Amino acid sequence: MTAVRRRRRAEWAAGSAVALALLLAGVATVASARGDDTDRATAPAPRTPAVDSADAGFARDMAVHHQQAVEMSFIVRDRTQDEEVRRLAYDIANTQANQRGMMLGWLDLWELPKAAAGQEPMAWMAGGHGGHTMDGMDGMAGTDGTGAGSGYRAHDGSLMPGMATRTELDRLRGASGREAEVLYLQLMTDHHKGGVDMALGCARLCTVKVEKRLARGMAEAQQSELDTMAGMLAARGAKPRS
Repeated sequence: MTAVRRRRRAEWAAGSAVALALLLAGVATVASARGDDTDRATAPAPRTPAVDSADAGFARDMAVHHQQAVEMSFIVRDRTQDEEVRRLAYDIANTQANQRGMMLGWLDLWELPKAAAGQEPMAWMAGGHGGHTMDGMDGMAGTDGTGAGSGYRAHDGSLMPGMATRTELDRLRGASGREAEVLYLQLMTDHHKGGVDMALGCARLCTVKVEKRLARGMAEAQQSELDTMAGMLAARGAKPRS
């Protein structure tokens, strides 16, 4: 094993520990945001989102969506030695593991289930979010105004728009080198497009301010990564699948 590979593996192992620490920190931050200080002792208690609310639905669904992005990023880490792709995968894995921890922490604080019986994925977006005017964020990839919750049919392990199927994940596990890089970038491009649409939906429909801010930040960051991945695909003589 080369010194570079040993260093990169050490970084990823350390990154996993950092992600866990950030997860716990995110839960602690949310807990403090509930307002335990004496200055707010007389303020009305914050409204807890209902189990079928956009706030709860987004937290549940995006936690699942993020988990797959983390999984794909760890797969490609072991399928290529390209530093550019590994660095992108490292960033995505750490960012989305942290955000996933925050969303699961909110569900715990709201005393809501992480998997709601009878609640179909994306049902919270069934009302759509067409016509959003969110400070110049119109036109982002994946925002066709139809509402991702309308008409998507889960198949082969793909539960929501943008999620890879089990067959595609198996292909990624079996690929290596440039093939793995291109497939990862294409799958993650689809994944981010679905994620941006979901995040913009929450920014419009959610009512918890900190969650709306997180959703806006997700949409902006993932759009930036979409642009980056388009350039990386072009450099490898490939392009997004759609």
